[in-house]
Amino acid sequence: QVQVVESGGGLVQAGGSLILSCAASGSYYRLDSIGWYRQAPGKERELVATISSSGTIKYGDSVKGRFTISRANAKDTVHLQMNSLKAADTAIYYCVASTRSGASRSAEEYDYWGQGTQVSYVS
Repeated sequence: QVQVVESGGGLVQAGGSLILSCAASGSYYRLDSIGWYRQAPGKERELVATISSSGTIKYGDSVKGRFTISRANAKDTVHLQMNSLKAADTAIYYCVASTRSGASRSAEEYDYWGQGTQVSYVS
């Protein structure tokens, strides 16, 4: 069984920054892709960023240039640096992990999901 646990959510003001972290643990052979999805109230779930064990990175269009994903392979830990935050970034952010390679953009490719952490914009 694999657990993915998020940390670091909270309140943020316009233009502020926040770092989310995700740690995978449990009994597994190898996790390849680890990343983040988010879902805002009344909206579809969307990819934020994902990174493979070989370093392939993909971002959602709405966060390119503002968010940066990084990974510590030895610990299967991923960090998401979020800068220039705005109201549209308010959502529950879910860490996801997959044994499949390639940093897929498809949510169906991710076997393991965390409980989510809330990021909320405050004016």
